[in-house]
Amino acid sequence: MKRFSLLLPVLVLAACGRHEQTPAPVPALPNVTVKAEAAKWSPHTAVEEVVGTVRSKKRAMVEAKVSGRVLDYTATPGAMVKAGDLLARLDVQEIQAKVDQARAMLDQAKRDFDRQKQLIASNATTRQEFDAADARVKIGTGAVSEAETMLGYAKVTAPFDGVVTRKLADVGDLAMPGKPLLEIEAPTSLRFEADLPEAILDRVKLGEKMPVRLAKVIEGTVSEISPVADPVSRTFLVKLDLPAMEGLRTGQFGRVSVPVAETKLLLVPQSAVLKRGQMEIVFVAKDGKAALRLVKTGKVLDGRVEVLSGIEEGEQVIVSDIARLADGQPVTVQP
Repeated sequence: MKRFSLLLPVLVLAACGRHEQTPAPVPALPNVTVKAEAAKWSPHTAVEEVVGTVRSKKRAMVEAKVSGRVLDYTATPGAMVKAGDLLARLDVQEIQAKVDQARAMLDQAKRDFDRQKQLIASNATTRQEFDAADARVKIGTGAVSEAETMLGYAKVTAPFDGVVTRKLADVGDLAMPGKPLLEIEAPTSLRFEADLPEAILDRVKLGEKMPVRLAKVIEGTVSEISPVADPVSRTFLVKLDLPAMEGLRTGQFGRVSVPVAETKLLLVPQSAVLKRGQMEIVFVAKDGKAALRLVKTGKVLDGRVEVLSGIEEGEQVIVSDIARLADGQPVTVQP
């Protein structure tokens, strides 16, 4: 009993020292003046993107017209050449021998003709002998022309102005008709080539302009549509002429957008969507306050973004100062 009487004052003092804590008042959010736009459905052409490659409209596999060893190349990959420029030389000793032989036979035929010409003037030969000598001169002239033409094929020249893209043989290799030596392309005349599935081929028409996405989006004009499908891929080759553009090169990868259907998208300005981590949010002006909405977005089209879920058509989506807003904050929408 004595021990209890000693503890009682201590408990009374402890109880007297306990004060009830009241929560601090939450400061009111300031009113923010904002701009807002109504979310609305907009017509949109749905497209299917098909991959393709930039190629030159003028390209050629340059090959020799006669057989012979490659003596040297005067053009290397990347070199710009003009039509008629020398690209490679061949060793054609056999043709040179035929040229020498044809020239010698022509010289002999001319001497025989000159002799017959003198004899016919003095009636010392027949007209038949004279005509035969004349015919031999003409045959010899043709033989020399043919041999010299074949000798000229020992010089492989550029068929048009362009750039050498590939070298397909080396010095010492045997060149012959049907075996390419070089590949040359005209870099200023380019087109985009893509293989389109049969399901969307009817969406493409000759002369139609279509967007092609390379380093940037440019317009291509459909110039060719293959009438038959590739037997392996079951696709049709479509070619689009491209305008001249700096930085455009053959071999570049790109995509052509083929329209497939007309649809409607719920669009809002891209500036209205705020990303926080993995979430995408917008603020809707409702009853004088900013209401936070979680949304899911889709395509981005010319500064506007498609909203797949989270808002309804006609709602006033805030498009300014969204980084300063909080859910429930008072807002005044500018008229």
